[in-house]
Amino acid sequence: MLIPASIAYLYGEIVYTFLICSTICVTIGLTGWFFTKKFDKLTNKDGFAIVTVAWVLTAIAGSLPFYIGGHIPNFTDAFFESMSGVTTTGATIIGNPLTLPNLPYGIESLPHGILFWRSFLQWIGGMGIIVFYIAILPLLGVGGVQLFKAEVPGPVADKIRPRVRETAKILWMVYLGFTAAQFLLLLISGMPWLDSICHALATMPTGGFSTKNASIGYYDSAAIQYIIILFMFLAGINFSLHFHAITGKVNTYFRDKEFLTYFGIIIVVGLLIFSSISAAGNEWSEKHFRESLFQTVAILTSTGYSTADYELWAYFAQFMILFMMFMGGMGGSTTGGMKIVRIMLLFKYAAKETRRMLHTKAIIPIRIGGRYISEDVIRNTLGFFLFYISIFTFTTMVLTTMNIDLKSAIGASASAIGNIGPALGEFGPTDNYAMLPDIGKWLLSFCMLLGRLEIFTVMVLFSRTFRD
Repeated sequence: MLIPASIAYLYGEIVYTFLICSTICVTIGLTGWFFTKKFDKLTNKDGFAIVTVAWVLTAIAGSLPFYIGGHIPNFTDAFFESMSGVTTTGATIIGNPLTLPNLPYGIESLPHGILFWRSFLQWIGGMGIIVFYIAILPLLGVGGVQLFKAEVPGPVADKIRPRVRETAKILWMVYLGFTAAQFLLLLISGMPWLDSICHALATMPTGGFSTKNASIGYYDSAAIQYIIILFMFLAGINFSLHFHAITGKVNTYFRDKEFLTYFGIIIVVGLLIFSSISAAGNEWSEKHFRESLFQTVAILTSTGYSTADYELWAYFAQFMILFMMFMGGMGGSTTGGMKIVRIMLLFKYAAKETRRMLHTKAIIPIRIGGRYISEDVIRNTLGFFLFYISIFTFTTMVLTTMNIDLKSAIGASASAIGNIGPALGEFGPTDNYAMLPDIGKWLLSFCMLLGRLEIFTVMVLFSRTFRD
């Protein structure tokens, strides 16, 4: 918290809030280390519990500057904002002067140090996601070489520790390098230096927190919007592909079936939305093309930035927005959603079962990119899909009991579990989650956590096997 404290000091703002929060976190952290340092062996169960608890504790720690500083006086709201940050969701409760009269101009009323803190939470969350993909998911059988192509040799903890450290370091350098490059390009394009830092910190983790109420639309700059489109696109790609490309194997991108599918979805959906809104308004312009491409990449990668109010678009365009909320980017990226590789696997499985109706004794393997997918991974993907849809349905149902209209409930549920941020209806790109009842905010916060940790990591904690 010393970095946002330094920024607050630079702008002549109150610094002690960050110092108090930092002292609290360090004290609790040292206490926890003192009582747990004697445990030198960790089991798979420990790994799942530690990851989940760490994300929750990080969200609590992240909420302290909002709450103690008085910027968000309701702890539920402060926790929601922080959980949205560390899970890289980007949903916010800031922007309604009725619920936060101390912030009459919404996000733009926040001190500079707090603005940086919001974006920094997302950046830290993105770094954690990288480690999560290469260290934790292989233990669940939903990551690793088979599905996400992460550079981990296997699921045995003592074998992966050296490689986890090495791989995490490499991928963090890629992550940091892209962040720095985006910052410099935004700065050159005319964005103020602090805004450039904050948006760079919030883009690579596909977070979406902005320093402006109107998000990226505030700047009305084609150069800035195209730069952010580029880095959102890069953030949606498997980070191991970036590493191979940086080491000289650029053609790795174009040999990867998931990447080609990811790129194709952006082109096709972007053009469909462009055609829809242009035909509706009888205006075919570069601005409409840019807005269509921007929102396509922003929603598909779960970044959630906006340059236009898609609630005003044709219904077909809004349907495509909802459709992309479920998909997400590539496996091994910082995006939310189901991930494209899982969608590909589900379609291949459906095709396999259709063929088996005609050839009942045939053995039909499933391959992605020339690699055979094991039955364990297929079963895991089917289980994940069932969990995902069930949680989405349950959350939507509960939200409707809070007198929230069906469109808004569907959008909020899909957005929370997909880590998108903006949704539909009452929670669209120009709105916020301030008017949601507290119990609804806790529910969506839990959905954000489930979506960010790929559901199984959290759900396994509630299983009877875990308790035995």
